[in-house]
Amino acid sequence: MEYLVLFFTQSGAIKYQRFLTSQRIHCKLQPIPRKLSSSCGIAALFRYQGDLKMLLNEDVEKIYQVEADEYILRYPLEQ
Repeated sequence: MEYLVLFFTQSGAIKYQRFLTSQRIHCKLQPIPRKLSSSCGIAALFRYQGDLKMLLNEDVEKIYQVEADEYILRYPLEQ
């Protein structure tokens, strides 16, 4: 599955890219799509088949699953 992660800070995005690389997960940093935010931030795009809980840390604000042109919120889940 393909995921897009949003962060609280740009430095958090860079740290997260390093983290994913250490886990042997290829990650591409890119601007956040306008559909998700009007601010100029950085998002991480990557493919992953495991448990998303293993990829959470304090820098992650939101995780979306990407399907075609749609973004499905996977973290945090709405209560």
